[in-house]
Amino acid sequence: MKQLIGFFLILLSIGCKENTTSINIPAPKKTTYTSDTLRLSEEVYYDKVLGALVGSAIGDAMGASTEMWSRKDIQLKYRYITTLTPAVRQQSPEGTWGHNLIAGATTDDTRWKYAMVKYLSQNKENLNASNFAKFITEYYGSLTKTISDSGSVPDTDFLDTQIEKIDWIKEWARVSMAYQKDTDTYLKAMNRFYGGEMSCAGQLYTPMLGLVSNTPESAYELAYEHTLFDLGYAKDISALVSAMTHMALRTTNMDSIINTATFVDPLGYQDSRLVGRISYDMADASVKKILALKQLALTDTLTVQDSIIFKVPKGFQGNQKDWTRQEMAYQFLEEHEKAIPFHSGEIWQILITALQYGEGDFEQTMQFIVNYGRDNDTVAAVAGMILGAKDGYSNLPVALRTQALKVNKENMGIDLEALAREMVEKKYIDFELP
Repeated sequence: MKQLIGFFLILLSIGCKENTTSINIPAPKKTTYTSDTLRLSEEVYYDKVLGALVGSAIGDAMGASTEMWSRKDIQLKYRYITTLTPAVRQQSPEGTWGHNLIAGATTDDTRWKYAMVKYLSQNKENLNASNFAKFITEYYGSLTKTISDSGSVPDTDFLDTQIEKIDWIKEWARVSMAYQKDTDTYLKAMNRFYGGEMSCAGQLYTPMLGLVSNTPESAYELAYEHTLFDLGYAKDISALVSAMTHMALRTTNMDSIINTATFVDPLGYQDSRLVGRISYDMADASVKKILALKQLALTDTLTVQDSIIFKVPKGFQGNQKDWTRQEMAYQFLEEHEKAIPFHSGEIWQILITALQYGEGDFEQTMQFIVNYGRDNDTVAAVAGMILGAKDGYSNLPVALRTQALKVNKENMGIDLEALAREMVEKKYIDFELP
């Protein structure tokens, strides 16, 4: 009986197969975006590289005095920051390496730009993760060697200076040394980097790689390879700011620059199951929020409660409606704050919101970022590099660019013009005159 039933099931399955119609519904082909090779004259390239370096330094310096502050505390002391202010703060490894420095002084954000120029110069033909890890390890080793090889009891002031430099780089060196050892050691070191949080490590230096790439896609891929210290979607973000910086070399259109987060995705983050591409979703939310605020119809009169909440701070260069919109944008950002101010996702959210809000205007964008607070010097440094690459040094605000150049060279020991020349002279981009 069982055999007979089995026989009929086989006949039934054959009959079903014969009557089944096979349908192949066509699926759309994925679009692969490949940009043409960047072509700039040496003169234009130098102006844009210098603009990126100085723009980043301006942003860093504007935020140096209020780094990690809340916007309410900034308003209490400074009302509304519109220019460079003295860095009245205690020296620290990640901050300024001196107490209470003059306006224009910079922090680790600009030191990373200096370090990256040296890395690029030493590894022109071999920009990769292994050489980057080696570069950081050797720098760390050179600092420790100055103490161990002194031959006598080191001067206490000299020791303090060297220890501060070591404190700045030792977290990075731990990961770099582990990377050169083996995968297991590297993963353990990376996942305890600055407490195992998703810090904005890569965004401190990856924009520089966008300046030496030929396409937005190659800028993304090169930066991604160098994200040795990033976790999760922080890697995608660090690669995107590199691609955005490169895009800024090509166009002055802010929509095109911001849309890099939509169209440049070589590793397929958009295909992530369930989650999708977090960096894109965050950027999209910021763009839509600002567009909605710009179109929002506001009355000329405010209630007593609103007049307190949206009180225009002294120094703000706009009217009541302008400030109300900016305050609403700040409230949007506060709703998306992370556990730590230097969380990569938070830096990214503020960056895109500010770029969209400022519509390409350098000063308006810097002021938006700096007066919001949190890790404002880092966000402003990234935004300043993107906008500086877009505008070029020749189009940056004269007073800001002049002071940033002077103070960094004379007080911080960082000659931004020399760094720009070094990048151009190495000819990382094959110049092909139009």
